[in-house]
Amino acid sequence: MKKFLASILVMAMAATALTGCGGSEPAADDAAEGAYKVAYIARAQSDSFAAWLANEMVRAAGEYDDITLEVFDGQADDAKENAAIENAIANGFDAIIVQPNNGEAQRPYVEQIVAAGIVAITTNSRIEGIEGASSVDADPYNQAQVNAEKAIEQVPEGAKVVILRGPSGNFHADERLKAWNEVFFAARPDVQIVGDDYANWNKDEAMTLMEDWTLAHGKIDAVISMNDNMAAGALEVVKDNPEFADMLAYGVDGTAEACLLIQDGLMTSTCLQSAIDLADLNMDTVHKLLTGEATQIDTDIEEVLINADNVGEYVEMYKANGQITE
Repeated sequence: MKKFLASILVMAMAATALTGCGGSEPAADDAAEGAYKVAYIARAQSDSFAAWLANEMVRAAGEYDDITLEVFDGQADDAKENAAIENAIANGFDAIIVQPNNGEAQRPYVEQIVAAGIVAITTNSRIEGIEGASSVDADPYNQAQVNAEKAIEQVPEGAKVVILRGPSGNFHADERLKAWNEVFFAARPDVQIVGDDYANWNKDEAMTLMEDWTLAHGKIDAVISMNDNMAAGALEVVKDNPEFADMLAYGVDGTAEACLLIQDGLMTSTCLQSAIDLADLNMDTVHKLLTGEATQIDTDIEEVLINADNVGEYVEMYKANGQITE
């Protein structure tokens, strides 16, 4: 397999060791004079998609002369993410974009952003129903639906499948699972679910679950994962076992790693959640809100199915942006 270069953003890490409510101050005072100061609170840099999105946010912000962006790592920890939001409020940012770890846990802190008169945006995933906050996202139900519709015909009769869930209460995780239940499982009552648990978007947690499930149930016919990172973890567990050579695996995000797995015949399909498009749309949105061109924006990017038929196009895209090297 070609080398996959994980995009881990290190920008401003020294300023973002937010291990508690009294975390270190963001370097907001270093912003260019007259520029809008924007904070991006990332869910977790250890997550391949979240890291990609953070990198793209930096790139997209660089296209605006009047925006300076700082990125802070929530480390997949609600307390740390919430502390980062509180610090950004206290340190005078003009706008704060939040990628929630757990939407309901971050809700009161995003409400604090709004109450402070600061532009608030939730992204990947949005937090619904916060008056005064905007959102930039994708439709997670549709992301799973494009996979689930194909799986109806692809998954063998009487198959044993496992489900890898994202964090409990996460809007994207919940909506993707809802689509699988309503589109796939409703149409395929013959399918047996032999494993179903939370891996919290995390590859290592998915590997642990998959190890347990293969020991308990033997051959598994399909992995239904709410993101690519967990699907990749499940595939790692069985990659050298010929008994699993024809196992199907579905994900969401369209990461470089997932595209290589599809190209190598190890993963079945994923839905592209383009971090490039999300970042561009976030920066366009925050600029319009900061300049007064708009007061409220709620918008989504499109979903695209990636499978063996078109994966080459996306592998080339990742080669061009440096995430895949020969």
